[in-house]
Amino acid sequence: MKENLLEPLSNEISKLVEDSWDSVASVIVAGIRMDAFLRPVPVRGVGSAFVISHDGYLVTNNHVVSETGSIEVLIGGRRFEGVVVTRSPSRDVALLRVMEDELKPLKLGDSDSIRVGELVLAIGSPLGLLGPNVSLGVVSAVGRTIEGEGFILEDLIQTDAAINPGNSGGPLLNMRGEVIGMTTAMIPYAQGIGFAIPINTIKRFMEIFSRYGKALRPWIGVITIPLGEHIARYLSLKTSEGLLVVRVLRGSPAYLSGIREGDIIIEAMGHSVRKVGDLRKILEEYMERGMIRLKIIRDYKAFNLEVPIAVEEEG
Repeated sequence: MKENLLEPLSNEISKLVEDSWDSVASVIVAGIRMDAFLRPVPVRGVGSAFVISHDGYLVTNNHVVSETGSIEVLIGGRRFEGVVVTRSPSRDVALLRVMEDELKPLKLGDSDSIRVGELVLAIGSPLGLLGPNVSLGVVSAVGRTIEGEGFILEDLIQTDAAINPGNSGGPLLNMRGEVIGMTTAMIPYAQGIGFAIPINTIKRFMEIFSRYGKALRPWIGVITIPLGEHIARYLSLKTSEGLLVVRVLRGSPAYLSGIREGDIIIEAMGHSVRKVGDLRKILEEYMERGMIRLKIIRDYKAFNLEVPIAVEEEG
């Protein structure tokens, strides 16, 4: 009988899921919301989270725990009361804590090394089905910027792994069992595609919280997308590396400094920027300095600008 070539891969995936099972949590949030007649009614939502340290810390999406009320966290068949330690609405990330010091954390990978086409697993509690549950897909694209009603999420990973309400906050794993992203079902018009927040964004969120004791968001007021070869060719540009400014928030530091839509940011503080995450990382590194130096191309000419960094406290 001819050997099934897919069986070894199937076995490896099953083992990877089994090894991750006790590190992925279902998050049940119960609260009160006003109905159309301004009457208080109980609401109940289900999301996901994953363990990042043995002493009780987990991360999830901010929108999963944004409703006030009690938070139950189910890990490996055990039930805990969860507390929000800090949150970052701009990143859609929240840090949870449960009173347990023997949890099994997942290994965090490097989202900067993601390749389009690589296999990934999304684990969570889709559609309120307490899990974890698993879906398989590939990385479809990276560096996506998505805007919805009241939010803008940048530098997202796009995948065709099934992600539904309830998956939000769960891990996106590579074939080494490393977390490369946190899935989010916040984009209601996604059809057949899902998105995940890069794990490096979450790592930097944790570093800022560890350093300052609170969530901080440095910003200058630009919405950008990676330039890439296709956009550069369409715009007849000589360079394909950099960030294309697609929007400048009126009255923001970037706007007052003279940055305009259509500008291309190619350097920040002397470092080349190719992904949206590159600019955010440099803003976070230099926010105490209060100023960032950018190299910009406009009308095929390069020039430098110094832009003040605004810092917003979140949480």
